[in-house]
Amino acid sequence: MAHFAEINDHSIVQRVVVVANDVLLDENGVEQESLGVSFCERLFGGSWQQTSYNSNFRKNFAGVGFSYDVARNAFLAPRPFVSWTLDEETCQWQPPVAYPSDGNEYEWDEVNQAWSLIE
Repeated sequence: MAHFAEINDHSIVQRVVVVANDVLLDENGVEQESLGVSFCERLFGGSWQQTSYNSNFRKNFAGVGFSYDVARNAFLAPRPFVSWTLDEETCQWQPPVAYPSDGNEYEWDEVNQAWSLIE
């Protein structure tokens, strides 16, 4: 199955739909993203981009509220906190302090710029 994300005029993902793989096959049996895009446009209208469930392309699997960055050709999750920065290689948001690796659960404290142990 192939997945396609509808992108609004502000590059925000509105929904993700599943399309049968055979819709993407050209006359030579080769998958073509453009065929899936055309299928979604005819069926639903709007603007569409294919997204990879396994993040094999466009860096991340699109979700509602994600943005599509044309320059990076990537889907980006909403920035979780102002202090977090985007890793250009993975297009994942990174905290200014690494998550502790002691096996406990933590949550980010934006005010103190630190991980707080969840009791």
